[in-house]
Amino acid sequence: QVQLVESGGGLVQAGGSLKLSCAASGRTFSSSVMGWFRQAPRKEREFVAAIKWSGAITSYTDSVKGRFTISGDNAKNTVYLQMNSLKPEDTAVYYCAADSYIPNYKLGDPRSYAYWGQGTQVTVSS
Repeated sequence: QVQLVESGGGLVQAGGSLKLSCAASGRTFSSSVMGWFRQAPRKEREFVAAIKWSGAITSYTDSVKGRFTISGDNAKNTVYLQMNSLKPEDTAVYYCAADSYIPNYKLGDPRSYAYWGQGTQVTVSS
């Protein structure tokens, strides 16, 4: 089992920044791939970004490219999501997810991830 705990959410004005953290514990060798998803009210959960520890591969959804950066500290089993130039449409609950192996073409599919955190709210005011 892998436990994921997110932190860093909050309320920010449009144009501002937030940095989310996700700490993994337990069988952390099962979290070789870690991702961020978000879900706004009445919308489906959508992919934001992912990182593979092996090869440091990163992937982003188009709407956040150039604004969000995913990074990680392998020694701390922690992944981060630096969010800059935030927009009201970024408002959502942000979830951290992990799994041991996911092919690149499935990084954006939430069904690929076995482990999920409880989520952290991000609210961007206009």
